[in-house]
Amino acid sequence: MISHMPRVNAILKSSKYQKWLKIIEQAEQKRKFCRHTMEHFLDTARIMYIISLEEKLGINKELIYAVALIHDIGRAMEYERNIPHNHAGSQFAEEVLAECGFSDEEVNAIAGAILSHRNGLNNENSLGRLLYKADKLSRLCFNCKAEKECYWQEDKKNFEIVY
Repeated sequence: MISHMPRVNAILKSSKYQKWLKIIEQAEQKRKFCRHTMEHFLDTARIMYIISLEEKLGINKELIYAVALIHDIGRAMEYERNIPHNHAGSQFAEEVLAECGFSDEEVNAIAGAILSHRNGLNNENSLGRLLYKADKLSRLCFNCKAEKECYWQEDKKNFEIVY
């Protein structure tokens, strides 16, 4: 099969990426709140892509998928070393993306979006704004058994199907 996103698939095949995914999976095994799984990463990417197409943002599909795959990968270092996940994820992007064929400009855009994705819709990075929005929309708060116990603010919870 021919890959239409070879650089994104290079991220998936990265031994460091796989290692960090396993750390997250083990750390969140008994977590009752939203988990940071491949399904979450791909849901976020697909929602980002839909919004980008609908709003005619013209953001490259590989950039969207790369930032979505990496945006919460820093949870591994948050669990192991208490480093905020957006900082660890941004550092991860800077270390791994060039090896996967992304240009310096693309690496900077992705790392910046990951670093700022917790800042909400007011952040100045359009990729970061898109990531923030899709990250929240990917969550199924309307169907979550732990929703009442969740620490998220009510205005951040997703109570409707939008995408």
